[in-house]
Amino acid sequence: MIKSTMKNPSLILASASPRRLALLAQIGITPSQIIPANIDESPRKSEAPRDYTRRMAREKATYIAAQFPDNVILAADTVVACGRRILPKADDEKTAKKCLQMLEGRRHRVYTAVCISHDGKYHEKLVITQLAFKRLTQKEIETYIVSGEWQGKAGGYAIQGVAETFIPWISGSYSNVVGLPLAETSTMLGQCGIKP
Repeated sequence: MIKSTMKNPSLILASASPRRLALLAQIGITPSQIIPANIDESPRKSEAPRDYTRRMAREKATYIAAQFPDNVILAADTVVACGRRILPKADDEKTAKKCLQMLEGRRHRVYTAVCISHDGKYHEKLVITQLAFKRLTQKEIETYIVSGEWQGKAGGYAIQGVAETFIPWISGSYSNVVGLPLAETSTMLGQCGIKP
């Protein structure tokens, strides 16, 4: 009998997000490589949040899979949206403050699309979490801006920090809001031979 010499597939995380890496570590998975996909992430005109998120995850996975076809590629994209409006990643205080002012006292959705490339096939899942922000005082907003937690975060906040005190209600996956829905991602990776 000939023994198989095929190794377990190695995982490439197509993201520079330290939060996604930390979430994978929570479930005992360490990518063999981290290679962010260098793609244009501009939304198309009138593109709905769910469509944009799915497209981004697929394009990221496709970009890396073209270079590493024998690996399992994990790509994801997370969007914070008010209605059909996609909120930006906050790269400056002005943007972060504008996002917080838009979110406060309202419900919004966080979409994360997960796309895994394996053996020339794509496995995709869109996870949606609904949240409500309480009404914020000017002091709460200013204090949060000073904290710096908003930097580089979609929608100008990170749920895994001070901003959790702004959220009295959540429906759906918490880890989805952080940047990677763990239940769904773990199942998908397992189906591709990636296990702790």
